[in-house]
Amino acid sequence: LCAIKDVFSNRIVGYAIDSRMKSPLAVAALHDAVSRRGGPSEVAGCIVHSDRGSQFRSRKFQRALKGYKLAGSMGRVGAAGDNAAMESFFSTLQKNVLNRQSWATRDQLRARIIHWIEATYLRRRRQRRLGKLTPVEYETVHKDAVALAADHEAGEDLGTGNRTLDHLDVHVEGVARAEIRDVVAQLA
Repeated sequence: LCAIKDVFSNRIVGYAIDSRMKSPLAVAALHDAVSRRGGPSEVAGCIVHSDRGSQFRSRKFQRALKGYKLAGSMGRVGAAGDNAAMESFFSTLQKNVLNRQSWATRDQLRARIIHWIEATYLRRRRQRRLGKLTPVEYETVHKDAVALAADHEAGEDLGTGNRTLDHLDVHVEGVARAEIRDVVAQLA
C-alpha cells in the first residue's frame, strides 16, 4: 500500500495497492491523489513529502511530480519524526485491519483495506487533532467556510445582516462538536 495524506485534514487523498513497493505503485498513488483533488490545475504548487524510499527517489516518481507541478520534499536520514503523519496512519491500519484476522487471498485483503480507508478512516474515525471530526467532516466545514468568506469578500449578500467571518471560523481550539454541527447546518 502506498498512500498520500493531506496533512491539513488528515484525509487519505490517494492510494494504490500492489504486491511490491516499487516506483509504479508510488506513481499510481500520486495519480490517484491528483485525480481525487480535481486534477493537475488544482494541485499545482503543493508539496509532496515522503520518506527516502527508493520508489520516491525514482525517476518515474520525480517525473510525475514535475508533470503535476508538485514540489517534492524528503526527510533527512535518521529523522524519525519526519514522517510521523503517515506512520500514524499505517499504525492505525495495522491495528484495525491487518492484526484482526488472516486473509485467504490478497484480493480479500485489498478489498478490506479499501473499505477501511473509504468507510472508516475517512468517514467514521474521529480525530482529536481535527476537533473530534472525521477528515471528510473537517474538509467540508473548512471548504464551506472558505466559500462563504470568498462570497463575503466579493460583496455578495449573505442574507444575515451583520454576520461576520468570526462566526464561521470553526478552526478554533476547544470548539464543541455541537457548535461545529450548528455552523455546518447554517452553511447548508
